[in-house]
Amino acid sequence: MDTKEAKLSFETALGQLETIVESMESGDVPLAELLAKFESGTTLLKICEARLKEAELKIEQLKKQKDGKVSFEPFAPDREG
Repeated sequence: MDTKEAKLSFETALGQLETIVESMESGDVPLAELLAKFESGTTLLKICEARLKEAELKIEQLKKQKDGKVSFEPFAPDREG
């Protein structure tokens, strides 16, 4: 995954993935282009999964303290996935 792809937001990556799926489902894509789209889609899927995992970890870090206040612990995402 290059730097440009690593900076994509979840929404952007998902939108691009949806576009790829729609074009692949049309059946009008030559095999070579289909393979390239599949590869791009796989990369975008990994990006979406990483963003969702980061969000899940951030949510888990929210803890209720004894007095009922919510605290947030800093989160350092692992972007290697």
